[in-house]
Amino acid sequence: MFSKKKKHDNKDTTMQNQDPAAETHAEDQLINDIKDANTVTTEEQEVAEEIVPELTAEEKLQQENAALNDKYLRLFAEFDNYKRRTQKERVELLQTAGKDVIISLLPLLDDFDRANKAMENATDINAIREGVDLVHTKLKNTLAQKGLKEMESMNTPFNTDHHEAITKIPAPNEEMKGKVMDELEKGYTLNDKVIRFAKVVVGS
Repeated sequence: MFSKKKKHDNKDTTMQNQDPAAETHAEDQLINDIKDANTVTTEEQEVAEEIVPELTAEEKLQQENAALNDKYLRLFAEFDNYKRRTQKERVELLQTAGKDVIISLLPLLDDFDRANKAMENATDINAIREGVDLVHTKLKNTLAQKGLKEMESMNTPFNTDHHEAITKIPAPNEEMKGKVMDELEKGYTLNDKVIRFAKVVVGS
């Protein structure tokens, strides 16, 4: 009984008296062994380089050429798609350019239809005249909202940028020489750009 207890006490004493420096040395040795296992030697690196040799200058140029060619093909395809898309949009724009104006004129077309029906049995010429004047004014206002303007040509100096001279007649006085004396057809601008020259008679 006493001997067993004594042996157990001796074992505990031995564990308590173990050197801490020895434990630290053992841990350092274990870490170094792990690092050595993961370290690639110079010989192993040379073998790996022999297995995957470096590309020659010609091979590098071929790779660069292939990359540039691929980039060029991609850019060309993108540009071709852009060109086709813009051409399609341009065609659609030309086909629907006057859609807004046509829609704004439809109410005036309705007014003319009603006026035609009213004139079938109308006896008062003044009422018809007033109706026509109202529709005419409405038409001019609608077109003005779209940027259409009449040119003021009468008694203004003849201007080739706005006028087309049909003929010349003697001016009644010196002041009217070179000026518009009569207007045969009105000129119009759309958003300040001439879309029809005024046909005029010029004094000489």
